[in-house]
Amino acid sequence: MKDNITMTPPKRWLRPADLAEEFGIAKATQDQMRSDGRIPYSKRGKFVFYDREKIDAWLEDAVMVS
Repeated sequence: MKDNITMTPPKRWLRPADLAEEFGIAKATQDQMRSDGRIPYSKRGKFVFYDREKIDAWLEDAVMVS
Protein backbone atom coordinates (compact mmCIF):
# COMPACT_ATOMS: atom_id res chain seq x y z
CA MET A 1 0.00 0.00 0.00
CA LYS A 2 1.32 3.42 -0.97
CA ASP A 3 1.62 6.03 1.79
CA ASN A 4 -0.18 9.27 1.06
CA ILE A 5 2.01 11.69 2.94
CA THR A 6 1.32 15.31 2.16
CA MET A 7 3.63 18.02 3.34
CA THR A 8 1.98 21.23 4.40
CA PRO A 9 4.09 24.32 3.85
CA PRO A 10 5.19 26.12 7.02
CA LYS A 11 2.91 28.96 8.00
CA ARG A 12 4.20 32.42 7.16
CA TRP A 13 3.15 34.25 10.31
CA LEU A 14 4.48 32.97 13.63
CA ARG A 15 3.29 33.84 17.11
CA PRO A 16 5.83 34.11 19.97
CA ALA A 17 5.09 30.53 21.08
CA ASP A 18 5.73 29.30 17.53
CA LEU A 19 9.05 31.15 17.35
CA ALA A 20 10.07 29.72 20.72
CA GLU A 21 9.21 26.18 19.64
CA GLU A 22 10.76 26.29 16.17
CA PHE A 23 13.81 28.46 16.78
CA GLY A 24 14.44 28.03 20.51
CA ILE A 25 14.16 31.74 21.34
CA ALA A 26 12.42 32.01 24.72
CA LYS A 27 9.42 34.34 24.90
CA ALA A 28 11.12 36.51 27.53
CA THR A 29 14.14 36.86 25.22
CA GLN A 30 11.82 37.79 22.35
CA ASP A 31 10.25 40.50 24.55
CA GLN A 32 13.66 42.00 25.29
CA MET A 33 14.78 41.77 21.67
CA ARG A 34 11.60 43.54 20.50
CA SER A 35 12.11 46.28 23.10
CA ASP A 36 15.70 46.73 21.92
CA GLY A 37 14.69 46.70 18.24
CA ARG A 38 16.87 43.65 17.55
CA ILE A 39 14.26 41.35 15.98
CA PRO A 40 11.78 42.07 13.16
CA TYR A 41 8.12 41.77 14.15
CA SER A 42 4.64 43.08 13.44
CA LYS A 43 1.99 43.99 15.93
CA ARG A 44 -1.76 44.07 15.45
CA GLY A 45 -3.41 45.48 18.54
CA LYS A 46 -1.89 43.54 21.42
CA PHE A 47 -0.89 40.56 19.24
CA VAL A 48 2.71 40.06 18.12
CA PHE A 49 3.53 38.25 14.88
CA TYR A 50 6.79 37.30 13.20
CA ASP A 51 7.07 37.01 9.42
CA ARG A 52 8.93 33.76 8.77
CA GLU A 53 10.69 35.24 5.72
CA LYS A 54 11.98 38.20 7.74
CA ILE A 55 13.09 35.96 10.62
CA ASP A 56 14.95 33.69 8.17
CA ALA A 57 16.66 36.72 6.59
CA TRP A 58 17.46 38.14 10.06
CA LEU A 59 19.07 34.86 11.09
CA GLU A 60 21.06 34.65 7.85
CA ASP A 61 22.33 38.21 8.37
CA ALA A 62 23.57 37.20 11.83
CA VAL A 63 25.84 34.40 10.56
CA MET A 64 29.28 34.73 12.10
CA VAL A 65 32.26 33.76 9.98
CA SER A 66 35.59 33.25 11.68
